[in-house]
Amino acid sequence: MPASRPIWKGQLRLSLVAIPVELFSAAKTSAKPSFRQIHEPTGKPIHYEKVVAGVGPVDKDEIIKGFEYEKGDYVLLTDDEIDAVKLETRKTLELTQFVGACEIDPIYYDKSYFVVPTDELAEDAFRVIRDALRKTQKVGLGQLSMRGKEYLAAIKPSGTGLMLETLHYEDEIRKSDPFFSQISGKKAEAELLDVATALIEKKTAPFDAAAFKDHYGTALRELIGRKMKAKGRKISTDKDDAPARPSGENVVDLMAALKESLEGGGKAKSTARRKPASSAKAPAKSTASKSGSGTSSRKKAS
Repeated sequence: MPASRPIWKGQLRLSLVAIPVELFSAAKTSAKPSFRQIHEPTGKPIHYEKVVAGVGPVDKDEIIKGFEYEKGDYVLLTDDEIDAVKLETRKTLELTQFVGACEIDPIYYDKSYFVVPTDELAEDAFRVIRDALRKTQKVGLGQLSMRGKEYLAAIKPSGTGLMLETLHYEDEIRKSDPFFSQISGKKAEAELLDVATALIEKKTAPFDAAAFKDHYGTALRELIGRKMKAKGRKISTDKDDAPARPSGENVVDLMAALKESLEGGGKAKSTARRKPASSAKAPAKSTASKSGSGTSSRKKAS
């Protein structure tokens, strides 16, 4: 059993079958450097006091929750009143519907959690649900309450266990029309589309999360390490020897850039002269092999 503590304990229910399970966060909150605000003259951390206008600092015992129904007007709720709101989903996640594994738009997914049976006695029923979901290629939907909120959740098999992913409710998702309405629905030119499709096919490979590194996080840890070394202290920076992130280019000829990427794997620099993308019918001749041509092209592009 993992060393971390479960964030939720309850039952996973399918019809009359109830399985005691526990949820564990699938993400590590300590994976990235975290910072505190520091008072520079003294080097001491800044603390925040809970204050009331006209009163000043207040004790923790004097604080309760309030819902603002109008500007400056609140309905006050005590912890006991909130705890008295009884929800079946506080202790039970019932799978009430099943959908195809690809039917849920990725925009709805929020956070991921591991679902594990609490003991060996629960494993038999747990395996049945896991394997049935895998065989049918379905995702189970239900709701559960934790941390003061009721979540829509999707359950699907993951390895020998189950993965729970919380989903946004429909009213929590922004409509895309205001963002996409100004984008033309015109189709891409066939020749450009063919080259781009070939480039995508060339770069297609099985997904491997380990192939991608957090360059920014690595750079931050290295910076922290240098600062600590300057103060005569040691710190583990967890260097992952990630390759340098490819730098962007100022692409000025779409067809030439696509074909050059296709032929050279995207490693060569584009030196094509500026052309409107819509009029690009054939690749511009590459001058990368000529002495100094890259420098002169960049000057023209700028």
